[in-house]
Amino acid sequence: MADTLRRLSHSGTCTLLQDKLDDWYKDYHINSCDQNLNVCCELLELNSKIQGQLFTILNVTAREGGQYAGVETLKSRFLPWLGTCFSNSFCADNSFGLLQESLERDKRMRDLSSSHEKELHKLEAQLASTRVELNSVRQDLLEAQMELDETKTKSATTLLATEDEILQLRADLRAAHDKLELRKLDSEEDYQRQIRLLKDEISILSAEKSILHGRLSRSRSPSPIRPSSRSASPFARSESPTAAQLTNSSRHSRLISRFNDIYANDRLDAQNLLRRYIEDLEMVQRIIFIATMESFHAAKMAFRQFKLRVRKSLSPSHMGPESLEDAVIDYIVRNLDLYDVQSSVNEVISAMNVNPKISFPAEVDFILISGFIREVCRVAFAMQTLENPLDIAFAVDGELFSETKYRRTYDSELTAPLVFYHVWPTLMENDSVVVKGEAVTKRGALWSPRRSRSRSSSPLRSRSVSPGRTLASRSRSPSPRRSGTPRF
Repeated sequence: MADTLRRLSHSGTCTLLQDKLDDWYKDYHINSCDQNLNVCCELLELNSKIQGQLFTILNVTAREGGQYAGVETLKSRFLPWLGTCFSNSFCADNSFGLLQESLERDKRMRDLSSSHEKELHKLEAQLASTRVELNSVRQDLLEAQMELDETKTKSATTLLATEDEILQLRADLRAAHDKLELRKLDSEEDYQRQIRLLKDEISILSAEKSILHGRLSRSRSPSPIRPSSRSASPFARSESPTAAQLTNSSRHSRLISRFNDIYANDRLDAQNLLRRYIEDLEMVQRIIFIATMESFHAAKMAFRQFKLRVRKSLSPSHMGPESLEDAVIDYIVRNLDLYDVQSSVNEVISAMNVNPKISFPAEVDFILISGFIREVCRVAFAMQTLENPLDIAFAVDGELFSETKYRRTYDSELTAPLVFYHVWPTLMENDSVVVKGEAVTKRGALWSPRRSRSRSSSPLRSRSVSPGRTLASRSRSPSPRRSGTPRF
């Protein structure tokens, strides 16, 4: 018994069983089901070997104690759980051999497990590297797809931009052709008008030449000049024409040309300047038109006052052959630089500030277009010195459109009979149109919300020439002739 117990103690089977049990506990959740079952079977085998040796020791110990020794202990502790499976057929030698075989088998199992784990780690490393390569290929594929999509988007955007640019260029080309046609028509009308003016001027100069030749021949003859010869001269009021009368035709042409230049250049410059602060093109054009109307009115009022002052100054000392009226006009023509244009500009700006038909941002002022107003005032003042003064026609929103007085803008409704608002006034000489104005026609102009804000509700009131008229209606009245009668 002592030898069997010694061999059991030195074999380390219990220690091995405990180590395997600890390892199994650590790797239980990592191992597969088959691995856990194999480990459990190994532990059962080791446990059965230990139990076989313990049963041998139990049998030997019971025999050494005698026939009845240890009976109570066996009955109380061993028999209850032993049941019918107890067998003492294993001998000590066989148990030891089985234990050795178990140890060798365990060693082989450990070696196999170690090699299996190495192969598994190797396969896992290969799988990880393959996954990394796969992710890299996927990333390259995504980048290539993104580049392709970006290229497609850029190509589509470029194509759309090119198509839009082509459409815009075509629209600009059509607009340029339309403007060119309009300019050709305007230029043709201007050329014809200039031709008529030059023909008239040539006829006047020819008449003046014949008159001067007649006077020269009469001055050389000894016979006195008959009084009836003066009445044949177109300048019956004076012995010789004044400088104003001699330059009337050239000044007439020059002022008309300057009026056209203001429309073509100065007006557009003022319009571009106002568009920086006002986005509404209609309001900008209304402001420029009202500024032109007010400038003509202020210039005519200044001309009347200046003319009265000159007449008052010249009347005590006037002794010339020409009439006092001709002397006054001649003095004004020679001294146009004495016109206080800044006072007229201030008067125009003051009138525009109280005009209910136009509005302006609070941070700026109408002084922005003071240069445009100054040029219009100068031209309007000089037009009053002509033998037949030039003036702008009466204009009111909602009036009947006249083809002889106005041109339609490109955005007008061609079938609309009424004027929605005016862009540029018509230049008149007596009752004939010298330069056409420009107007916007639209259906329903009488019901426009801007129409209700007009200064005068009746056009007849705007035609009044009374000096006591209000500031709101002054810019709508045409200038009177030199005789003081109103022009309609």
